[in-house]
Amino acid sequence: MIGDTVHTKQCQLKDPMDLFHSGQVVKICAPMVRYSKLAFRTLVRKYNCDLCYTPMIVAADFVRSAKARDSEFTTNKGDHPLIVQFAAKEAQVLCDAASIVCPFADGIDLNCGCPQRWAIAEGYGACLINKPELVQDMVRHVRNQIDNPRFSVSIKIRIHEDLKRTVDLCQKAEATGVSWITVHGRSVEERHQPVHYDAIKIIKQSMSIPVVANGDIKTLKDAENVHHLTGADGIMVARGLLANPAMFAGYEETPLKCIQDWVDIALEHGTPFTCFHHHLMYMMERITSKQEKKVFNVLSSTSSVLDYLNDHYGV
Repeated sequence: MIGDTVHTKQCQLKDPMDLFHSGQVVKICAPMVRYSKLAFRTLVRKYNCDLCYTPMIVAADFVRSAKARDSEFTTNKGDHPLIVQFAAKEAQVLCDAASIVCPFADGIDLNCGCPQRWAIAEGYGACLINKPELVQDMVRHVRNQIDNPRFSVSIKIRIHEDLKRTVDLCQKAEATGVSWITVHGRSVEERHQPVHYDAIKIIKQSMSIPVVANGDIKTLKDAENVHHLTGADGIMVARGLLANPAMFAGYEETPLKCIQDWVDIALEHGTPFTCFHHHLMYMMERITSKQEKKVFNVLSSTSSVLDYLNDHYGV
């Protein structure tokens, strides 16, 4: 579960709540299935990312299976502050999962926003926004059973068509002791429609705990604009960081130095080839021609990728 320390420039070790009270907008790497694993978190932390989430982990599997724990959760001393995101629908299961990660992480997040059919069918993710009492129960249990008062418990939600219901959910969660709430500004049905930043602003104005804005943030300028539009205390980015892991450091597109860093970190971590290659495909999307993509995207081994990068970019 705990690896060797990776020697890269890390953000100063900070309690997540200290970040939210620093007066600066907190820059956050979202929980992304397959992608926001230790190697990628190590990379974005070198480029001004303040706080990282793990991919969503199904709490019941994590508690039940040592194999699931080993494959789903790896970290090291430099991987802080770190939030482990869980999918859960039972308070005690979430508590048990939180107890396992508590010595190695700075907090947990309950996923109340995943719109995928399988998650909703299982009672996870976005269906929880319609069960505020269950969310309260889960938050309360973790708060009562984890001894560390600095261990954060947050939730990530989508919005209802009727925003009053979302505000009610958030206020109930706040009353139960949730540390902060991340709001993806779309409803469960919405996929590529514009994000309702006005809704995030209303939620922020209704709360006294930190609120994080999420949805369609691709550049540092976007992050600044969304902060001004919503008043959010933090900005969470998913695809924007995949395309440009140096985004929070102000780069408009992925710099070659960042690609070199990814190669070094991924090789050091023994990242599986598919993941190593996919990240590079995302990072190079804006800086390669169609013709180059055709060649690069079908490379099938680490050595062929390394040769390509060396020949074309001197990486």
